[in-house]
Amino acid sequence: MSLATEMVFLNGRVVPAAEARVSVFDAGFSHAAGLFETMRSYRGRVLRLERHLDRLLDSARALQMQIPVAARDLEPAVYQVLEANELPDARLRLTVTPGNVPRPGEPVAEPPAPTVLVSAGPARPHPPELYRHGMRVCLCPFRQNRHDALAGHKTLAYLPRLLAMRHAAEQKCHEALWFNTENRLAEASVANVFAVREGVLRTPPTDTPILPGVTRQIVLELAAAAGLAAAEEAIDIHGLLSAEEVFLTGSVLEIMPVTAIERHQVGAGVPGPVTRRLRELYAELIRRECG
Repeated sequence: MSLATEMVFLNGRVVPAAEARVSVFDAGFSHAAGLFETMRSYRGRVLRLERHLDRLLDSARALQMQIPVAARDLEPAVYQVLEANELPDARLRLTVTPGNVPRPGEPVAEPPAPTVLVSAGPARPHPPELYRHGMRVCLCPFRQNRHDALAGHKTLAYLPRLLAMRHAAEQKCHEALWFNTENRLAEASVANVFAVREGVLRTPPTDTPILPGVTRQIVLELAAAAGLAAAEEAIDIHGLLSAEEVFLTGSVLEIMPVTAIERHQVGAGVPGPVTRRLRELYAELIRRECG
């Protein structure tokens, strides 16, 4: 799909991507003030769209971003873009900013209108062999801090994540695992993390801090329904390296096995039974909710 043919939703209208324009004074451009959601559609339905929209608006309130939009206004925009691009199976991105930033000394008669952008492209799943054999990940050289105002929110201030992914690529890894300043496992650069140790599915709690992932929550729901023991608990490096299984979760990634952490082999070096079972349950949930 090229810019000439791709259609996007921008501030109330579906327009060709090549014609979409955002103000140079937009807060997203000038201050990286904004939020985004990455979503996945299957057969024309966006998986857990309401949860994605709620999370974005929850973050807007927590960060005191003046974004006067509601989920009921954003949902039609997402589906308009899917329809305009004729993409039943797509990767979507919703970006929302507070709009133009008033310049120093400029009188403000009323709050600026927010910028709302939705784009969609063809879903390009990761190579099947990664799901069969698992990813290799490294440890991130950066740290998450519970006192960082942006921690746990999906904001446009994304450069540290991109630098971490670049570091992973330089280490010939697919992802980087972040720890917090208290040496507790947090998340991957663009995914949540789970570990299976002593038969229990474990994942860091949201106050680590981590992003409250939509797929993460689905996995916890699936585990509970299947009778799999699960816990949200702090995990240190020893707990991570002693795990029999590790996997990552994300809307586009779905459930991705991790079989190596740098030179350390995870478990038997192949995707484990809990990971495989949850992948099966996740596929069933997609068929059920987006069938």
